[in-house]
Amino acid sequence: MTNTGDMFNSGVNQLKYAGLLSKVQHYMSEHYASLLSERGSARKKEMEQSYIRQYISKHQFSVSGYTTDELVAALYNEMAEYSFLTPYLNGENNDWEEININRWDDVKISYCDGRIERSKEQFLSPQHATDVVKRLLRQSNITFDEARPCVRGHLNNKIRITVNGPGVIDDDVGVQASIRYINPKRLGKKAFIESGMATEEMLDFLSTVYRYGISICLAGPTGSGKTTVMGWILSTLPDWKRIYTIENTTREIDLTRRDGNGVVLNNVLHTVTRDSDDPKQCVTEQMLLEQGLTFNPDYICMAEMKGSEAFETQEAARTGHAVITTVHAKNCAEIYDRILDLCSLKGNLSGELLKVSIAKAFPITFIVRKMEDNVRRIVEICECIPNKDETYKLNTLYRFRTLQNAEKNGKTVVNGRFEKVAVISEKLQQELRDNGILENTLKKLIGDEKK
Repeated sequence: MTNTGDMFNSGVNQLKYAGLLSKVQHYMSEHYASLLSERGSARKKEMEQSYIRQYISKHQFSVSGYTTDELVAALYNEMAEYSFLTPYLNGENNDWEEININRWDDVKISYCDGRIERSKEQFLSPQHATDVVKRLLRQSNITFDEARPCVRGHLNNKIRITVNGPGVIDDDVGVQASIRYINPKRLGKKAFIESGMATEEMLDFLSTVYRYGISICLAGPTGSGKTTVMGWILSTLPDWKRIYTIENTTREIDLTRRDGNGVVLNNVLHTVTRDSDDPKQCVTEQMLLEQGLTFNPDYICMAEMKGSEAFETQEAARTGHAVITTVHAKNCAEIYDRILDLCSLKGNLSGELLKVSIAKAFPITFIVRKMEDNVRRIVEICECIPNKDETYKLNTLYRFRTLQNAEKNGKTVVNGRFEKVAVISEKLQQELRDNGILENTLKKLIGDEKK
């Protein structure tokens, strides 16, 4: 239980800090308005912090719990940057995955190791939280006001943000925001295995079948790690193979590799859509896919299918291109239903025949899920096998079997194991041979089992 005295002292300290911030803001705007209006630079930051330091030293201002350097940095961040969020957003602190602002005085941080903790720092008031988030959105030219109280966007190619503001939330909340850092540690195969996401065999299977031309669709809830896993699979492709990626609005996948002299080593084309109030200025996923096919890519990444672009994506996969993409679905069987629903947005299409076409387009599917112990796992990998009668069946290749959920130190522990259930069909084995896989690699892929 929190000590009442501690709560009182914390409140007094917060009021003292808020009062000092107001004085510093007034002083800086009165004496150094021209400096404040300059564009950001290392020199500008150094000068502003120097003037803040001089001011608080002259008047002997202090706040309990802060050294002078910490206080100067905190005041500067409040005025010129993004309050206590600054170290998370500028790269100083990169061991986090998500910052959830539930209300001005309730900020939770999700860390890479699965911890979810209340932020040690908080906003000073509902208005303070709103002002900081507005400043953050302005950096990325995202309009957030009474006319647009709900916005989504990207702060850069690694950080997504979703915000709710006044008009759709209670006045005393200030602002709600979800800030997500995409793959902050650039996770790879070793990290996936160590974290318990999958076995080495499962990861090798996924990267190998895609390398040799088999299209893949993966699914999972928001925040389950779909983009991270997909980016890793793409990163395993040979440098000489041509990759074409399509993302919505802002690029999160970065596959370009350079040597020590800055020379590009691989063969990658990254593209993003463009939104506009003028329909003639919009660039859609369909347009980028059509454009991409003329670049003669070996591999195509449609980062996420959310609309009718699913129809063109599955057609590209059925016409000889190796496509990797994602959707939202709970299991491998539902992936095909979800793609069918999205394709149907294109118009009056024949459901059953289209579903079989989708099954042929994406022979391999898998599910990523963040489980109750905060571990992201590949819980199912399946092969879809079309039948001669225009139906298909799903063949489970790998799965994670939960044996028991227990509690330890107040946290859930998921006890389970990854299982190899079956091997790929003879038909898919032959397709891999036709696409150039070495026989030794194929044998390693299927193991000693003969199905």
